[in-house]
Amino acid sequence: MEHQAFAAGNVALVTGAALGIGRAAALKFARMGLRVCMVDLPSDDLDASFEEVSSAASDEVAAVPADVSDLKAMEGLRDSVGRHFGGVDILMNNAASRAGRGFDADLADWRRLVEVNLWGVIHGVKCFLPGMGAGGKPGVIVNVGSKQGITNPPGHPVYNLSKAAVKSYTESLAHELRTNGPTSVTAHLLVPGWTTTGKNEHKPGAWLPEQVVDYMLKGIDAGSFYIICPDGEVSEAEDRRRILWGAGDITEDRPALSRWHPDWKAAFETFEV
Repeated sequence: MEHQAFAAGNVALVTGAALGIGRAAALKFARMGLRVCMVDLPSDDLDASFEEVSSAASDEVAAVPADVSDLKAMEGLRDSVGRHFGGVDILMNNAASRAGRGFDADLADWRRLVEVNLWGVIHGVKCFLPGMGAGGKPGVIVNVGSKQGITNPPGHPVYNLSKAAVKSYTESLAHELRTNGPTSVTAHLLVPGWTTTGKNEHKPGAWLPEQVVDYMLKGIDAGSFYIICPDGEVSEAEDRRRILWGAGDITEDRPALSRWHPDWKAAFETFEV
C-alpha cells in the first residue's frame, strides 16, 4: 500500500466493525501497522472481533460501542478518539442496516435504516473530517455504498434509496474536498458486489469480506473514487453494462427500471457496451 494515509502508526476508524467488511477492514488495517478504532453497537460480536483484531495488531486497537445514527454519541466518540488516539487519518463509514423491505414495511424500519445508512455517514464525516488533513497530512474517507444504490433493483426500496443518497453525498464530498480542501484528504465510494457478510453462510460466487477490502485498497492506491467490486458471478464488464443501461432509462426516455420491465427484457439482454 503506497497511499501515505496508510502509514504505520496512523489511525483508522471503522464503523460497523463487529462483522463482515468492517471487521475485515479493521483486521487488515491492524496487520498493516495502523492504530485501529472499531465502532459498532455493543455486542458479543464486537467483543469477539476486538479480540481477534487485537491479537493480530502490531499497534494499538480499541473497540468503542456507539450508535452512528446518534449525533451526540458520535460527538462523544470523536472526543474519546481525540483523547485516546489524537485524531483520525482514515475514516471508513461502513455501518449499515437492512431493516424493512417493501413499501408495506413499517415506517419505523424505513426511518431506522435511513438514520443508520445515510445519517451515520453524515455524522461520521461531520465529526471527524474537521480534524483531518491538518498541515497537509494525507487522509482518506471511505463511504460504503451499494450497487443497489446505483441500479436500483426492485425488492428493497428503502435500502436502495439510502445507498443512492450515500452515493450522491460522497460525490459531493469528493468535489468539496478537491475544490475547497483540505485537498490532502480524499473521499472514495466503495461499492461491494455480492459479499458474504454478517453471519451468513458463504456461497459459491460471493466474495469474502477480505477480498472486498483488498480491492478497496487497490482502488484507493490507484486514486479511484468509484471502487465498484466484481464478484464470482458479476464481472466488471457486466457491472458497466448494467450501470449504462440504467442511465439510458433517463437519456432514452424508457420506463423506470426498464431492465426489469417485460417489454424491455429482450432489449436489455442483447444490449452491448
